[in-house]
Amino acid sequence: MFENLSERLEKSFKILKGEGKITEINIAETLKDVRRALLDADVSYKVAKEFCDRVKAKALGSNVLTAVKPQQMMVKIVHDELADFMGSTETAINVKGQPGIVLVAGLNGSGKTTFSGKLALNLKSKKGMKVLLAACDCFRPAAIEQLKTLGSQVDVPVFTIEGETDPIKVAKAALQHARAEGYGVVIIDTAGRLTVDQELMDEIRAMNEAVKPTEALFVVDAMTGQDAVASAKAFNDAIDYDGVVLTKMDGDTRGGAALSIKAVTGKPIKFVSTGEKMEALDVFYPSRVADRILGMGDVVSLVEKAQEQFDEQEARALKKKIAKNQFTFNEFYDQLQQVQKMGNMKDLMGMLPGMDKAMKDIDIPDDAFKPTESIIKSMTPYEREHPECLNASRRRRIAAGSGTSINDVNKLIKQFEGTRKMMKMAVDGSLMQRLKGFRR
Repeated sequence: MFENLSERLEKSFKILKGEGKITEINIAETLKDVRRALLDADVSYKVAKEFCDRVKAKALGSNVLTAVKPQQMMVKIVHDELADFMGSTETAINVKGQPGIVLVAGLNGSGKTTFSGKLALNLKSKKGMKVLLAACDCFRPAAIEQLKTLGSQVDVPVFTIEGETDPIKVAKAALQHARAEGYGVVIIDTAGRLTVDQELMDEIRAMNEAVKPTEALFVVDAMTGQDAVASAKAFNDAIDYDGVVLTKMDGDTRGGAALSIKAVTGKPIKFVSTGEKMEALDVFYPSRVADRILGMGDVVSLVEKAQEQFDEQEARALKKKIAKNQFTFNEFYDQLQQVQKMGNMKDLMGMLPGMDKAMKDIDIPDDAFKPTESIIKSMTPYEREHPECLNASRRRRIAAGSGTSINDVNKLIKQFEGTRKMMKMAVDGSLMQRLKGFRR
């Protein structure tokens, strides 16, 4: 995400390296390079020009402190402007009502049906809401079945009317059902088309007027760049929606759509979707995204993801086990599962400052932990609880059962022992003592 833009901006800032102060001449050269970087990221010329004009005005109008180098000041100004262009602060979704009504609109292939399922899980798990999905895409044959499948995955019911071809009738019946059954929010998945056309605009406008949503969201594929911005504008002209959802953000190394949509439509980006897993939906924080674009990482989001997965009571119980040296392969496996729930591993690593560059050419597949899981699953319950019993013959059996090599098994056991030792030292405080001694 934003990989190419991050690299180009870093090169642009190097023009100011060694300069004593920001001047008309060196700022012009730097911003020329910044503008090129934005255009290459599929940001429209008008938006790129406005962005650079604002950066220039701030840079030349600022008094650079003697302790702050021009290059550092430029990074700060660009960061603030990037965040401002994307909306400054996060914007919450409005699901207040009896029930709250979320209208989901977008073109075919944008990922709106998948987003509907992800949003249902998000509202159910994070806000504790009783959610109903309404299948109102009567245009695409497989849309209703897709929504039913997603609904079963997240354990959220899907309202449909067999054979009904009028989406507004389905939506109204879904709302009536939701009120009768005490649902807190209804998510309406609407029909799309391959391209923006008058029929689609008339249909979505009629649906918007019929259900009067508390929140109307436009879902768009981030990888389509300027086409995404054009369709966002067309839908906004039709229904004056409340916010934008960018999908497939993990596949877009340019990021032009994220930088342009707010500037063109005036509407905030509310969510970003970064993977196939139903948990892979994040609130859009402009400042954090600006951090990532400039290679500063996003530690806050990483910590939040960890907090969502790690239960406080479980953590205390685990700490006691570690203190008693009872951390086994069962606990190791549980921790592995929780880490995987946090999301794509490469994306998680990219949240650490400076890691985007380090991870650039490294491919971490989604099934990277599969061999480790297979090895642990091939152990008997006794072996998992008593790692010290894993002699040579047991290791050979485990390797054969897991489809891995004896070397893989040995390596995992060594890593496990090292992890257990380090965790024990961290819990009893001896690790800190050693670090203090090392510093002296």
